[in-house]
Amino acid sequence: MSAAAAIAETRLLKPKEKVYTLLEYLAHEEHSVEKHEFVNGKIIKMPGSKANHNEISANIIAALKFTVRPLPKKFRILTSDQKIYIAPENRAVYADALVVCEKLEFWQGREDLLVNPLLVVEVASRSTRGFDRGDKFLLYEQLPSFLEYILVEQNRSQVESWFREKPNTWNKTVEKDLTKSIELRSLGVSISLADIYENIEF
Repeated sequence: MSAAAAIAETRLLKPKEKVYTLLEYLAHEEHSVEKHEFVNGKIIKMPGSKANHNEISANIIAALKFTVRPLPKKFRILTSDQKIYIAPENRAVYADALVVCEKLEFWQGREDLLVNPLLVVEVASRSTRGFDRGDKFLLYEQLPSFLEYILVEQNRSQVESWFREKPNTWNKTVEKDLTKSIELRSLGVSISLADIYENIEF
């Protein structure tokens, strides 16, 4: 048997990767001790996060809750356990924190699949920075409700805000000074980098 024929036979014998439906993924996730994202039929395990990541996420959620509470408009703050569903790509992903304006909307009434985030926060590491800034941002961009993307570095003081001024036009702001604040234009408020990075050592 030629080498080419052997390779072809090996490919034929290789079992096909299982393709899951969205509902199968949701059932799987309900009983899993680990988090997974759904990529159009594939279930992908998420990497674990470290202490800096977790504390920064907690700081951001606390700062957001405190900052939006006095506002006349009702903003809902959700944690990293909330899945976001991007229907055009048939993908379900997790963010580190997110904000919804007024009413939570879900895919087909499923409370585990949110479809209307206004603002999304991702805490970036060296391994996730490229995905968070690239493909994941493009996923969120397909959601009509999505107006602002906050990227927070966990290994240095740097916070980015990407604000949608109009379709396909995003305005970027970067702040690195711990004595200053980052403006959240979709909410009409600012939060200080000192609050975001409270107790964090670089």
